[in-house]
Amino acid sequence: MNVPEHIAIILDGNGRWAKSKGMPRTYGHTVGAKNVETICRAAHDLGVKYVTMYAFSTENWSRPDDEVSALMKLLGEYIKTCMKTAKKDNLRVRFIGDLTKLNDSLRKAIEELTEYSSKFTGLTLTIAINYGSRDEMTRAIRRISSDVKAGNIDVDDIDEKMFSSYLDTKDIPDPDFMIRTSGEQRLSNYLLWQLAYAEFYFTPVPWPEFTPDELKKAIEEYDRRNRRFGGI
Repeated sequence: MNVPEHIAIILDGNGRWAKSKGMPRTYGHTVGAKNVETICRAAHDLGVKYVTMYAFSTENWSRPDDEVSALMKLLGEYIKTCMKTAKKDNLRVRFIGDLTKLNDSLRKAIEELTEYSSKFTGLTLTIAINYGSRDEMTRAIRRISSDVKAGNIDVDDIDEKMFSSYLDTKDIPDPDFMIRTSGEQRLSNYLLWQLAYAEFYFTPVPWPEFTPDELKKAIEEYDRRNRRFGGI
């Protein structure tokens, strides 16, 4: 089976799934967080090398304050738990997004987990927090402009490869495959540059119910597609 090297996932449907169970939205986020380890392990077993997950977008700050606070608390708890998971599963964990907007304790936890897991050689899990693709590209353009102004690079040297090197994802390959759970069929400002040539897969299954079997089903669909480039 042709397995994608890098899968990007939009973890959608936690809140709606919880409401369908008569539970608060935060319960869905808690269950969804626990599913991350399960799916990462399944992805690794299937031969996937990189997984990038959309955990909290730049737009998510507009959600109700209590939900945002709960999500930030959950992220902090997940990062602490992930220390053990990383060691157990040989998992390298990294983060993308504008992390300067997070509180000091969360940023410190992110730095510690990133450093601690950098030695591991299994699956690379990238977690997008306070991430938006337009924001990412805007930040990249600012840094390029500063380097041009400082004389570090010439305007004529700017090409796609150079631009990519200023993005948050500069040290990992672009995704081959994007999965979005819970039925929505849009990218929601996620990895717009990096997903230019990726295959898309949308499933009505909400993230808390997205099992290893569902992941395998998605990859089997990827395998069936005849990927062509350049109009050939």
